[in-house]
Amino acid sequence: MALKIRSASDCAFDLFSLGECMIRLSPPGHQRVEFAPHLEVWVGGGEYNVAYALSRLGLRTGWVGGLNDSPMGAIIRNHARSVGVNLDFAVTRKYDGMGKKDRIGLNFTEVGFGPRASVTLYDRAYSATAGIMPGEIDWKKLFVEKGVRWFHTGGIFSALSESTRQVVAEAVKAAHAAGTVVSYDLNFRSKLWSSKEAIETTKPLVPFIDCLIGNEEDFQKVLGYDVEGVDVEKGEVDTSAFKNMVKKVVKDFPNVKVVGTTLRGVKSAGINDWSAIMWSEGTFYDGLQMPGLEIKDRVGGGDGFASGFTYGFLSGKAPQECVNLGVAHGAMLMTTRGDTSMITLDELLHVAKGGSARIKR
Repeated sequence: MALKIRSASDCAFDLFSLGECMIRLSPPGHQRVEFAPHLEVWVGGGEYNVAYALSRLGLRTGWVGGLNDSPMGAIIRNHARSVGVNLDFAVTRKYDGMGKKDRIGLNFTEVGFGPRASVTLYDRAYSATAGIMPGEIDWKKLFVEKGVRWFHTGGIFSALSESTRQVVAEAVKAAHAAGTVVSYDLNFRSKLWSSKEAIETTKPLVPFIDCLIGNEEDFQKVLGYDVEGVDVEKGEVDTSAFKNMVKKVVKDFPNVKVVGTTLRGVKSAGINDWSAIMWSEGTFYDGLQMPGLEIKDRVGGGDGFASGFTYGFLSGKAPQECVNLGVAHGAMLMTTRGDTSMITLDELLHVAKGGSARIKR
């Protein structure tokens, strides 16, 4: 069954996302936090990254999450507004001056090199987003009165607190009822919750979800589906085994119309084999193959994939084009520092069609 996407003329927004946006602090280059004389300031968060990227690609987007009125909150507001991401539905708190509650989450990210992997350390407890309560966001106004074609959220937001688990449930149900396409990035984070908690929270949401995104570990740890013959800890993916697992998921949940996953073979921190596969309307589509992809900063690559294929569907592209756009956008996002996309639409379309990196002048 094909995705039924609402007409752009009937909706104020092409996409809205729900999730936490944080401030990322990184040592320059490939240095270590422990020895850093200064830190770079970036903005990002799984679900936020998708709204930001699609706004850069020319779509009308917005983001729902928690902010406060501190300078840290202003960093995020300025970043979102610089590309036109709507913040009208964000929940803003008064900053208490100490960070006892309603903080802006932080993460410290080291960009790996050679055999040393990239590492992210969280400092995000008691954040404004984690404190969002059910009933605080007027979903009817957003999805019915304003109109949204595509709603994106995921497992990172769901993992933050008991209240965010309730909020994500009311959000996906409201979006589904309004005829909005719902995508959910499973995004398992072992530092935030256990597999048992993830499965108990996520399985009841799937009947309201049209598009699932995740790798083999995500499907195992968040939905409880084993990928037979694959050791998720080693990161070696047998695509035939993964495809068999996807068939089980869509059989159990016939409402799911699209499933996408990135394929990453890690040769070193800076060299990865990169691709993706997508299931849509009963058919699997293999994305562009990018062996030996040179990577500047791998954080956000999966969000880049989600952004790229979502752009494709919202633009009326065929599934094969959509998965190619996802692979291309994820690859290009990883060529720059920071979590969010710096890619233009012309650049994306060029690479998605197999264009080279020959200099342009």
